[in-house]
Amino acid sequence: MSAPTKTRTPNTAELPGTRVELGIDEPLHLDCGAPLGPFTVAYQTYGRLNEAKSNAILVCHALTGDQFLAGDHPVTGKLGWWDVMVGPGKALDTGRYFVIGCNFLGGCMGTVGPAEINPATDKPYGLDFPVITIGDMVKAQKLLIDHLGIGRLFCVIGGSMGGMQALDWAVRYPERVFTAVPIATAARTSTQNIAFHEVGRQAIMADPDWCGGNYLLEGKRPHRGLAVARMGAHITYLSETALHRKFGRNLQDRKDVTYGFEADFQVESYLRHQGLTFVDRFDANTYLIITRAMDYFDLAEEHGGGVLAETFQGTEVRFCLISFTSDWMFPTAESRELVHALNAAAANVSFVEIESDQGHDSFLLDIPEYHKILSGFLAGAADHQVRCGAKAPSADE
Repeated sequence: MSAPTKTRTPNTAELPGTRVELGIDEPLHLDCGAPLGPFTVAYQTYGRLNEAKSNAILVCHALTGDQFLAGDHPVTGKLGWWDVMVGPGKALDTGRYFVIGCNFLGGCMGTVGPAEINPATDKPYGLDFPVITIGDMVKAQKLLIDHLGIGRLFCVIGGSMGGMQALDWAVRYPERVFTAVPIATAARTSTQNIAFHEVGRQAIMADPDWCGGNYLLEGKRPHRGLAVARMGAHITYLSETALHRKFGRNLQDRKDVTYGFEADFQVESYLRHQGLTFVDRFDANTYLIITRAMDYFDLAEEHGGGVLAETFQGTEVRFCLISFTSDWMFPTAESRELVHALNAAAANVSFVEIESDQGHDSFLLDIPEYHKILSGFLAGAADHQVRCGAKAPSADE
């Protein structure tokens, strides 16, 4: 697999949207024990915040997502990763809700991360950037919400790793969240997913252009290793049914096999394309940092003394959990475990398993039943918010 001829990795200072400096008066205290601050967070908003500041929805993105949810993406030139969901008349209706997309802590699309400049050295952080957790991401997001003057989020929503952030928000700051929608996610990262993450990390670190994490200082990029990591991960996002339907055993631009190691099959060509386009927009050290954050995620261990039901005791957050039948990365059984724990804590919880043969990536797709259920839940929660006169606290409370 050849490397790209050039890199389009963005100059984050030139990206559209907003970057704000946080942690100025007091640094963010990370779970690893390191302080971080001041630091930048990049975000994008859609729709208008109402006068009561009661219609804000925070979208937490997954591993390779970013703050650009809808419309034209400024780096890829494609539509934002959740354009099917965010916009006028869509499930996250920007005519009704104020939708916030935030590049998570450690990201590579404007929020401080390994590719950003370390003010202490005036050089890219590289692996000097501290190892972070899902909780650290949420704490940074909370500072952003404080900065925006929003006392209570109407909803925190996300799929996959974004769902982990939504769960952590609901447990860490329950008074700041009216509803939480964790999609295609789990209360902890499974052994299998940790194993896949490790394969990806080892592929990156085995690339000689990784340079021990100092590739930016050396003017290099570990394109090959990062591309292989992406290829392996991408397989976990799909289902066997979806792969077979799309590619089968069809050959790529040839009638006969070559008896060599070029991309004989269409699925091989597809994965190579996925890998090579990914390296144009993503930072390798960020991939290491973020997969590690997922590995460490264990909601019950951190917040419930090892008992998941204890994690949710006394919560007033209204939950809607969604899973997909063909998702083998975060199977429905893991969502049911969360539902059982919420029921044991007498929490307000709705749950639906959506029929889909598209695998884990179903949460990104235009599946009518999925969108209808989410729209209905949000509309019902908004009506309840009005009926019960739920008043959002100020950001200082």
